[in-house]
Amino acid sequence: MAYLAFAQPDLAPAYAFEAGPALRHAPEPARFSALEWSVVALAERDKLSSLREPGRMAMALGSLFGEKRSTRLADPKLEALRRMAVLTWHHGYRVAQSTVRGFLAAGFTPDHYELLTGSIVAARAKRDRRNPR
Repeated sequence: MAYLAFAQPDLAPAYAFEAGPALRHAPEPARFSALEWSVVALAERDKLSSLREPGRMAMALGSLFGEKRSTRLADPKLEALRRMAVLTWHHGYRVAQSTVRGFLAAGFTPDHYELLTGSIVAARAKRDRRNPR
């Protein structure tokens, strides 16, 4: 009869492992706070032009003629959420990978991305059924 000494790491088989905390508990589902959902809702009214950085001339003319202020948010994470929401409201799932990477780099997870896009696409479909063009 064979005996394996699992207590000695160099003798333990490759498949032997200890269940860590990640395996003991199922991962939390992705959620947005009330503030984050309000950013998503407000992004529905934002134009795609709100994503571009205004040039010096545009800023000068805007201040001269009372142009509407920028809709950019001061918090970088909320701004990344707003940018992704604006693009998703306008384009649905057709968003550039670089934008998705920026969204993930801001601290969101792929599950957040799925939650955001799924919610917005469903809301767009519901809106389009109520108001056919």
